[in-house]
Amino acid sequence: MLIPDHRQDEWNDFVAGWPYATVLQSYQWGQLKAATGWRPLPVAVVEAGRIRACALVLERRLPHLGRSLFYAPRGPVVDFADPETLSRLLEEIGGLARERRAVALKVDPPIPGEQTEVSCALRRARFRPVQYDDRGLGGTQPRWVMKTDLRPEPEELLSRFKSKWRYNIGLASRKGVVVRRDCSRQDLPAFYELLLVTARRDGFTVRSRQYFERLYDLLVPAGMAKLFAAEHEGQMIAAAILFRMGRQATYVYGASSNQHRSRMPNHLLQWEMMQCAREQGCTVYDFRGVAREVGGEPAAALGGLNRFKGGFAARYMEYVGEWDLVFSPTWYRVYALARALQARRRPAQGD
Repeated sequence: MLIPDHRQDEWNDFVAGWPYATVLQSYQWGQLKAATGWRPLPVAVVEAGRIRACALVLERRLPHLGRSLFYAPRGPVVDFADPETLSRLLEEIGGLARERRAVALKVDPPIPGEQTEVSCALRRARFRPVQYDDRGLGGTQPRWVMKTDLRPEPEELLSRFKSKWRYNIGLASRKGVVVRRDCSRQDLPAFYELLLVTARRDGFTVRSRQYFERLYDLLVPAGMAKLFAAEHEGQMIAAAILFRMGRQATYVYGASSNQHRSRMPNHLLQWEMMQCAREQGCTVYDFRGVAREVGGEPAAALGGLNRFKGGFAARYMEYVGEWDLVFSPTWYRVYALARALQARRRPAQGD
């Protein structure tokens, strides 16, 4: 069934209780994406009035085809060891797919690839793995990530960082950098200007300022997001957003100035964000996308991401990847061809 708005708190509580909880499966994420051309379809299996499994499915109409694509970002939220419940959830989605003339359902659960039983469950459910380009981040959402265990006490956690990272955290404080945790909506323009500077420097595109205003309005009051800023003499020189769902904290939309880089604001910013996440009960800090590693070595093009994030005692992890459940083989081939052509022309986009 589709979960109505008045049950969104129940939806979010269920998602937060999943071992791989993610803001991208929250009810508010669907409301955010509704402003960017997607239609949110919060599908759930309900037993005795309670949610047993769910998937925030985003629907996008495919231009000129009279068809649509379903995508459950970082979903579905289900126990993959329970094939009956997974089957029931897919039946619910399949019914909507017939009504909406959907070509396929794309999923990319944030589950480590080493859990091969999940891949087996997806294959049994007739999903097919999507080929990835290892020159990027591996998919619509990053396939390769780095995560830090927040369970140790702060002193122990800090001691696990690389020595240069510990030094830079102290250096930033000595050079007058202060991290502000209580950023408000009025800080969004300064953050967005920094994000544009970062995009020009690193060669990616960013969404509109209105998108971030809507993100703030939907996620911050709900306790799922927080804006942090590193400042020097009152000037914002680095900033980032922290997502939180259940015990998972995720760093997104990092931005920094071209000036004051020698003050190492990003190191202190990350440390403050990690401490805040830990204080809020999070046990995992997700740095998100990095380059694929082979034999412990990252791809040269994005290797800097791995080195920076790895310095914070972050462990490299590969997810099970993207999987497509095809509803219409003919139209799926047309869609796949169009998507491949589009990918060749589309610039990278930050987060």
